[in-house]
Amino acid sequence: MKYLVILCLFFFSFTASEPIHVFLIGDSTMADKVSADFPETGWGMPFASFFNEAVEVQNHAYNGRSTKSFRREGRWAKVFNQIKKGDYVLIQFGHNDAKVSDTSRYAPAQTDFRENLIRYVRETRSKGGIPVLLTPTQRRKFDSIGVFVDQHADYPAVVREVAKAEKVLLIDIEKESKKYIAAEGPEGAKKMFLHYPAGIFKKFSKGVADDTHFSPFGAKKIASLVAEGILASNEHLRSFLQKSAFSQKYVFELPNVATTAFKKDTFNIVSYGAVSSASKLNTSAIQQTIDIAAKQGGGVVRVPAGFFVTGAITLRSHINFHLDAGAVLQFSADAAQYPLVRTNWEGVDAIRAQSPITAIGERNIAITGSGIIDGNGEAWRPVKKGKLTPGEWDKLVRSGGVLDDKKDTWYPTERALKGSKMDQPGVIAAGFNEAKAEEIKEFLRPNMISLRECEQILLEGVTFQNSPAWNVHPLLCKHLTVENITVKNPWFAQNGDGIDIESCEYVSVRNSRFDVGDDGICLKSGKDAEGRKRGRPSAHITIENCVVFHGHGGVVVGSEMSGGVHDLFVSNCQFLGTDVGLRFKTARGRGGVVENIYIQDISMKNISGEAILFDMYYQGKDPVATFGNGGETPKIESKPVDAGTPQFKNIFVDRVVAKGAETGLLVRGLPEMPIHHIYLSNLDIEAKQTYRVIEASDIQLTNANFTQTGDKKPELINVKHWKLNAQ
Repeated sequence: MKYLVILCLFFFSFTASEPIHVFLIGDSTMADKVSADFPETGWGMPFASFFNEAVEVQNHAYNGRSTKSFRREGRWAKVFNQIKKGDYVLIQFGHNDAKVSDTSRYAPAQTDFRENLIRYVRETRSKGGIPVLLTPTQRRKFDSIGVFVDQHADYPAVVREVAKAEKVLLIDIEKESKKYIAAEGPEGAKKMFLHYPAGIFKKFSKGVADDTHFSPFGAKKIASLVAEGILASNEHLRSFLQKSAFSQKYVFELPNVATTAFKKDTFNIVSYGAVSSASKLNTSAIQQTIDIAAKQGGGVVRVPAGFFVTGAITLRSHINFHLDAGAVLQFSADAAQYPLVRTNWEGVDAIRAQSPITAIGERNIAITGSGIIDGNGEAWRPVKKGKLTPGEWDKLVRSGGVLDDKKDTWYPTERALKGSKMDQPGVIAAGFNEAKAEEIKEFLRPNMISLRECEQILLEGVTFQNSPAWNVHPLLCKHLTVENITVKNPWFAQNGDGIDIESCEYVSVRNSRFDVGDDGICLKSGKDAEGRKRGRPSAHITIENCVVFHGHGGVVVGSEMSGGVHDLFVSNCQFLGTDVGLRFKTARGRGGVVENIYIQDISMKNISGEAILFDMYYQGKDPVATFGNGGETPKIESKPVDAGTPQFKNIFVDRVVAKGAETGLLVRGLPEMPIHHIYLSNLDIEAKQTYRVIEASDIQLTNANFTQTGDKKPELINVKHWKLNAQ
């Protein structure tokens, strides 16, 4: 008998406990949908993914149901019979209770609706379950001047009153969804709901404009609001919310990026007069194709295999600009094809040559395919003699162009050379207008892809190369997806950045490769006073599974970050031969706060400068010349804190391996504003100097292994609360 008891105890100790059940009851905004309904999505569908395996979510919500019909049809009985002690029931009704003309569903707010909610709450408790009341989600409704219109009458108030009287957890989705929808405005809020033109989805083949039911993005947004309410509560359920790969964050807290969707109608540029040729200019034919497609509600503008020369073109809303495999879109070397425009350069308003591809204020746009976009950057870029071999330099000089007075920098034209000698060339605040800018036009080289104030953007599959200045520049954009692109520039390309994400929110950069002449993947938010006045941070950004082969930095924040950068998530990236690995740079005068940065699983090799760099003395110079080769050291002096004082704080870096660097870790703050609360863990870094930390506080290194290969000893200068735990 004794052994039987022991055996039973052993068996039951290893038997998995039954999961906590979370039952969802409500209407179509919560309900599961079948695949044929796509893209319609109930918020209960993504909600289950926000919990770990100890929770089982059962979604019993059903289209068109009210508190009255859900019970009358026996749907509540099915849930009630399953409830066990400790299970949760999330209750959300209201949309269909208000349908006065339908007696099977109508439940007046102050009488039947109230009584029904109370019954659901008390019956849940009678089984030992835990009820949670949710106010109904808001619809997208605005008046003629863009003011949000509430359509819920008394129903949300009644839910709040019942929750208070019955002492039930309330998750006020009506309040939170109203706040979000109103902030997004009439156009921005459309991405929450089913707003699609004809010809995209089978169920909505004639198009749909539904302001009640959710898109996949909208459903996830509402589900996240519910999870946020649970986390903020004292309920036991909060302990089962699923942590993300970033241990400091839950899954529901990661950025939610709205995607694009396009009509299948295809417009081939050849059908509108484009010709594959080494010399024929196809600007008019390509732009005409884009404009005609846009007027017909959008679709795919196709660039077939071939070599197509063009000047500057402009994308329109609902256009997927698609390059087939074998397609090369070659931008002309003729500066006349790129008129001067008022835009933004390095964080300030400036006059520049128009970008080869531009989109301003457009929605639902894409550049996709397997082709190549070439910016003909050699027609614009200056080149430093020291960056070329003697043979390459001689060949470049013989090709034309002009040299500066020192004969060590080549410029493509006299106008480009003239611009190099000016103070703040092209900057509007410095007095430049179009006439004055024309005198230095080639110096005012454009970024190749300029996307400004656009929303729901997709860049996928294409190779972007040989840009005049930066390759890809999204500015003041929202909901950008970058997937599987290749970005290339010569290693000597001045300002030849890969992608510069400036003052953008909700961005995903995945599975992409960068081999460039300046920063690889860069986050910015405006420069100095202009950037602070703009006040638009770069935020809610995910970068994962990317490789940077060459560049001044792998993943870079700054130096123009005056609007701030926050909620950046970087994982599974490799930097192979970059000057600096993880590079955070700023300077006095910038202002702005960089915070809530989460980085993990980074591999580096052959880093010329610093593997990890936090620097508040950025000088706008080649980082290797400045630091790696013993360049000048800035004077450390304290100055008063003001609006131009930048901050780096609350940065988490985990699991970094670096094979070969000049310095493993460099932290260099300001006396008046030390870099603070930096947490680095699980480091394995080989460097000539392991670390150098100046003007910093609360720097914590856990499980950090440094291998020193040079003579320079580690340095700590004016550092408070330094903690280093080696392996």
